Amino acid sequence: MASKNGPVLPQPGKENILITSALPYVNNVPHLGNIIGSVLSADVFARFCRARGLPTLYICGSDEYGTATETKALSEGVDPATLCAKYHALHKDVYDWFRISFDKFGRTPTDEHTGITQEIFAQLWKNGFIEERETTQAFCAVPEHNTFLADRYVEGECSICHDLGARGDQCDACGNLLDPMQPDKNAAGEDESKGTGWLINPRCKLDGSTPERRKTKHLYIRLDELNKEITAWLDRVENGWSANCVAITRSWINNGLKPRGITRDLKWGVPIPKGLEGLSDEEYANKVFYVWFDACIGYASITKCYTDEGNLEGRNWEKWWKNPDNVTLYQFMGKDNVPFHTIIFPGTQLGTKEKWTQVNHLSTTEYLNYEGGKFSKSKGVGVFGNNARDTGIDPDVWRYYLLSRRPESGDSEFKWEEFIDSNNNDLLKNLGNLCQRVVKFCQAKLDAKVPEYPKTPIASLDEYKEEINKLLKEYNEQVKGTKLRAGLATVLSISAVGNKLLQDNKLSNQLLTEEPERCNAVINFALNLLHLIAGILSPYMPGTAQSILRQVGLKAAEGETDIPVVIPDTWAADTLKAGEPIGTPELLFSQIPAAKLEEWREAYGGEELRKQKAIEAEKAAAKKLQREKEKEKKKAKKEKERLAKEQAAKEATAGETKELPLR
Repeated sequence: MASKNGPVLPQPGKENILITSALPYVNNVPHLGNIIGSVLSADVFARFCRARGLPTLYICGSDEYGTATETKALSEGVDPATLCAKYHALHKDVYDWFRISFDKFGRTPTDEHTGITQEIFAQLWKNGFIEERETTQAFCAVPEHNTFLADRYVEGECSICHDLGARGDQCDACGNLLDPMQPDKNAAGEDESKGTGWLINPRCKLDGSTPERRKTKHLYIRLDELNKEITAWLDRVENGWSANCVAITRSWINNGLKPRGITRDLKWGVPIPKGLEGLSDEEYANKVFYVWFDACIGYASITKCYTDEGNLEGRNWEKWWKNPDNVTLYQFMGKDNVPFHTIIFPGTQLGTKEKWTQVNHLSTTEYLNYEGGKFSKSKGVGVFGNNARDTGIDPDVWRYYLLSRRPESGDSEFKWEEFIDSNNNDLLKNLGNLCQRVVKFCQAKLDAKVPEYPKTPIASLDEYKEEINKLLKEYNEQVKGTKLRAGLATVLSISAVGNKLLQDNKLSNQLLTEEPERCNAVINFALNLLHLIAGILSPYMPGTAQSILRQVGLKAAEGETDIPVVIPDTWAADTLKAGEPIGTPELLFSQIPAAKLEEWREAYGGEELRKQKAIEAEKAAAKKLQREKEKEKKKAKKEKERLAKEQAAKEATAGETKELPLR
């Protein structure tokens, strides 16, 4: 969301914050785990940074190239561009409903993306970090096709479990990685395989013909040659990463970095650039870059679409992406995306020998599971982005629940019972109660205006203020450190202090009659506290924050839809001045009926989830039985060995007795 003065750019002398969330792959609907794992978490941080007055740019977009897109388009009977346009719009619609505040939600199939990707590759080629390798690959010789086949375009029988519907990259039935054809033998007579099995009777997915073995060339990035630079960089920055992220990255380093293929035989992707010295244009004319190579480059190309606004020669994007001394980069993603952001993309940047902005802080999440099972779009299990809207529950309630269960240090679980409870108790009885009591009392009893604060300070209120400022300091540290769950809990702790204030002072008509000065002071204090709560709540629940701001009397500037929010270092409790009118009371939250629990459980995978759980229970029981059998087997073996030893000892003793000397 560019400002009226043009796109957001870094400002000299300020802490400039660049934020990315992992580009969602565009061929399906995002589920709640996808949303909390990247875009929602990044949105909270972006909103926080803006409210702190920091120049902030939040970039994301749809990752659209690759084999999976081509095969999905094939199954839907459309071309890849049409498929991607459909799903890009679907993703954008879901994120808009969840109130995700991207500065730019772009796409990878753009001229900007092609230009930057090819530019980076050319530098890697020039610097010697790309090598060519000749491999044997499946080739479809049918005249209408006549091309090398990507692994997913080959299907057949799995050599391991013999499922007949396996793909050339993986068998979904047994989960093993596969090669599309039985591997060649190397000089030692061993299979040259990247997988653990292969396809028996392979066939082309498009026309059913049997593919031929043919030699072809592909390009590889020399991660082994970049190992020293990657490791040195990692040593400098990993303190700003979450623990699971460091562990995943270090395991790659410890296992040794190897050259990795970056080209595929596809039509849908960034073409290999022509005219590079030593690289054959003809051999790579029908190849494109592998999607994992160019996807992370999408952050820079989408930034260019935003900052340079269609000018292909523009270089404003470099003010964010080639400015490491003045820009701090935060990246948010699920743990399955870690190696691409901590090994491959940084290695690509380092290989260009240019001064890139590289990730300083990386926040990763574990998995969000669903009601004891797993999300499955094909089986209708779990809540997907479009389903959340169908429940009729406000997006902010969804945001609150997901962020309060954000899987930061281990997997977490979506449970409908907890979802309902979080609305009815965490929100309605704490935050909703505070706002309703204060605003309604002020409107009904104090002429709907902020009352005077007494000239003589009230000691007890100063104690509340001190406690709130202590919590505010913790909140700012937590969110800046991407401890988003803790930050949200602190918001509710501050709200709880507000409820305690009302309870301790027994806010009522009696207080107004008997101690009008104290009553005025409590309401003045509480209205200013609501203003603070709106600010610190706004990264998590922006719609709710806007409602609170309206209720305490603030309005958006002319031509704007939102009231500005500010998160201070210290709370002075004096933003709202005496005599200023407040707004009209609004219900922040509504009670969710208990009957919704079973309704939603059944609607979003009830029967299928029960089947899924039954299968898992059977597997667990079978494993337990197997363990018990092994245990009994070992026990029987030990008993047999013990008896054998006893027998041997008896026989030895008997022998010694027979040979005793005569006396």
